[in-house]
Amino acid sequence: VAKLIKAPYFFLAVGSQANVGGAASAPVVAAEFHPSLTSVGILLAVFGYVVGTAGAYLCALLMEVASSM
Repeated sequence: VAKLIKAPYFFLAVGSQANVGGAASAPVVAAEFHPSLTSVGILLAVFGYVVGTAGAYLCALLMEVASSM
């Protein structure tokens, strides 16, 4: 997907680490590219938590609807 949208390698690496390692390790990977990008790593990790929580809530709603059928 990153190749299709021509995303920089930085976003691919930090986004992947934010999904796997969470908010604790994403700033470390971001700081390897440039020390001032640590805050970007934190924001990507928090954004991952927000998307994951919304996805889980939507999944729970869909399972509730499916179980009542």
